[in-house]
Amino acid sequence: MSNQGKVGHLWAFIQEASAKGAVQVTSASVLNKVIFKDKANAAVTRKLTSLFPGLGYAAGYKVLQRIYKYGGQPFVRDYLALHHGDKFDRTFGKGTGKAMMSATAGSIIGIGEIVLLPLDVLKIKRQTNPEAFRGRGVFKIVADEGMGLYRGAGWTAARNAPGSFALFGGSAFAKEYLYKLTDYNTASWAQNFVASIAGASASLLVSAPLDVIKTRIQNRNFDSPESGFKIVGKMMKDEGFSSFFKGLTPKLLMTGPKLVFSFWLAQTLIPAFNKVL
Repeated sequence: MSNQGKVGHLWAFIQEASAKGAVQVTSASVLNKVIFKDKANAAVTRKLTSLFPGLGYAAGYKVLQRIYKYGGQPFVRDYLALHHGDKFDRTFGKGTGKAMMSATAGSIIGIGEIVLLPLDVLKIKRQTNPEAFRGRGVFKIVADEGMGLYRGAGWTAARNAPGSFALFGGSAFAKEYLYKLTDYNTASWAQNFVASIAGASASLLVSAPLDVIKTRIQNRNFDSPESGFKIVGKMMKDEGFSSFFKGLTPKLLMTGPKLVFSFWLAQTLIPAFNKVL
């Protein structure tokens, strides 16, 4: 979990800084300042601990998110199969319909992730904008901000819907057309691994623009919020369309492997547990 917190902090900082056009690494000393910021000249131990802000929020959010998403999607998929399976088959064809049903279930479950949004907000602010805490503890922040912790919920849902659709849909289509599986739960660990790469890659690419907007909304100070549409307008005016994909490369390199591993593990273990139960 410590590696996840470290990588998560680095990714959050790089995404914020690159989105502002502020990072140009030209030497080792500049890289040192980019990574450790005001702790660049501190002792080694202080440097290392500076890489773990927001670890508690990150751990709580990621654990709950993975349990909810990977555990909840099969239930929604089974519900759709029972009540609407024939509609998917008639609309898209039998094989494609099954894959689309899996993708749709993922999209529905992804929208529901906004329930966990406060943990994500606290994690992002702690990692990219620690000044927003101003010495306040988590309970004080929750008491002061209340529903303000759900700021950006609409943009988060808009990001999660296509992102989760692509994650589960990319995996399902790989199993359907690459491996010709009639029952996705019978996929081997190797087949699940390849399918996870397909799903994770599609998800990160599809959700990248909205993820940039969501992060910019969430990393602002509590007392100076800014609407998503205003942020979009500024980005288009000052940075151009390419700004919506800033930070995509480090995200693919850092978040991609984590997503592939966790999704592969879930796809492999959940059917195994179902057999035991």
